[in-house]
Amino acid sequence: MSTMCAGERLTCNTRPQILREPRPLGAVLGLCAAVIWGSYLALAKAGVNAGLGSSDIALLRYGVAGLLMLPWLITHGPSNLGGVGWRRGAILTLLAGPLFVLIGVGGYKFSPLAHGAMFQPAGLILGGIALAALVFHERSPAQRLIGIIIMLLGLAFLAGPGLFSTTSLTPIGDAMFFSAGMMWAGFSILAKRWSISPLAATAAVSVLSALIYVPVHFVVFGWQQLLSSPIAMLTIQVLVQGVLSGVVAVIAFAKAIQLIGPARAAIFPAFVPAAALIIGIPITGEVPTLLQIGGLSLVTVGLLLAIVSR
Repeated sequence: MSTMCAGERLTCNTRPQILREPRPLGAVLGLCAAVIWGSYLALAKAGVNAGLGSSDIALLRYGVAGLLMLPWLITHGPSNLGGVGWRRGAILTLLAGPLFVLIGVGGYKFSPLAHGAMFQPAGLILGGIALAALVFHERSPAQRLIGIIIMLLGLAFLAGPGLFSTTSLTPIGDAMFFSAGMMWAGFSILAKRWSISPLAATAAVSVLSALIYVPVHFVVFGWQQLLSSPIAMLTIQVLVQGVLSGVVAVIAFAKAIQLIGPARAAIFPAFVPAAALIIGIPITGEVPTLLQIGGLSLVTVGLLLAIVSR
């Protein structure tokens, strides 16, 4: 028995070590964040269909996340924002807080949904690669670049014919989408550059966002729509928007940045539209077209190529 255990020890000990290796764990966390954000988009659309406004969705996301992270912040140095610092916390909140959502959602006033599904992930991917090269001198190998090109092509297929629907104001919306993607890329780079822990970054952004946005929402929009919404629907929205998207996904993505670097981590949000498409089938009843299925396949292939690149 002891001889067999000694002979098998390498095998037994190797399995948990593999799970703890930075690259596989970082990839799992990045993919988890993308799936959660995909469910956020699908549930947000369902909430809007049920009568909620985009401002209500933002309130649920930042209000709940801020409330959840407040105890952690209070017990981890609130005087300097959990070690983040007020100046750095303000910058991170500017990039990943309510303004990020307002710009990203506001683009739909000028551009169709398909453009948001294309330009926001493209801004994040390209911005993440460019900023990583500028700040960390991180070069992307050829295989990763090929994977990114395939993913961008897949995003274009996912967007479908609506990608070619334009008006004179469409460039404004597209610029807003791309800017929102760049903002999140900036958040990723700065969190890595300042060596801020995922919990601290999430707490700083969540609490500051809640302190800023909740009073603004109360004064500008009021609470009538939320109070008149069904309890079951609000419960699901609180869970997905506030807990999963506002806290769990941000922590997972920030940890992925630590483990695999900002350039590679910036690839995963490209899977968000595909995840939203799949998750949205039972929620919204919208079945993807053959063109969108082809786009989903391309995004998956490109994602795999980009992840395994060295």
